[in-house]
Amino acid sequence: MAIRVLVVDDQFLVRAGITGLLGAADGVEVVGEAADGAEAVAEAARTRPDVVLMDVRMPGMNGIEATERILAEAPEPPPRILVLTTFDLDEYVYRALRAGASGFLLKDIGPERLLAAVAAVAGGDALFAPSVTRRLVEAFARSAGADALHPARALPRGLDELTARETEVLRLTARGMSNVEIAERLFISEATVKTHLNRTMAKLALGSRAQAVVVAYESGLVAPGG
Repeated sequence: MAIRVLVVDDQFLVRAGITGLLGAADGVEVVGEAADGAEAVAEAARTRPDVVLMDVRMPGMNGIEATERILAEAPEPPPRILVLTTFDLDEYVYRALRAGASGFLLKDIGPERLLAAVAAVAGGDALFAPSVTRRLVEAFARSAGADALHPARALPRGLDELTARETEVLRLTARGMSNVEIAERLFISEATVKTHLNRTMAKLALGSRAQAVVVAYESGLVAPGG
């Protein structure tokens, strides 16, 4: 079955280029396009995509609000949202990850990496090394005193319900460690790491690994540079 993709970007040439690339690839179907956040929300509800490629800097409703609305309103399973950006250390990207986006892509990404990223998140895999998310999150966590975090909502309840092992797995995930590295550190199997992380995300009502990293820093479970 083809991966159903919705492409959202306010620049026509960028949107057309991505749509053309994806449309020519085997196993991918572009089911819709949108030029702003409001249109993205409507198209996501209409087309039920597996993956949304979401620009964040758009006039009107931006990609952050659109991400929140799409994930809140989508039936199960919700689409995976990949943020499109020109700069990886971008507060908009940070806020989109906090809202539940699965990851981000730079707009200068090559065709093969774009297709691989779409396939990876559609299959439920992490898009990139956890260290990339950590670097982005730490950049804004370090500036928390200057209101760089701009929390859009309260931290999820349930942190006090995590077991000691779940807390440790979350902490190591936020440190930028992969499941394999966590398994080696804790002398457990990789499958057990995945189980602990999945239970943690369920207790905290989180939708992505990136979102879990954000929560770990914002809750103080992990300190920048610590």
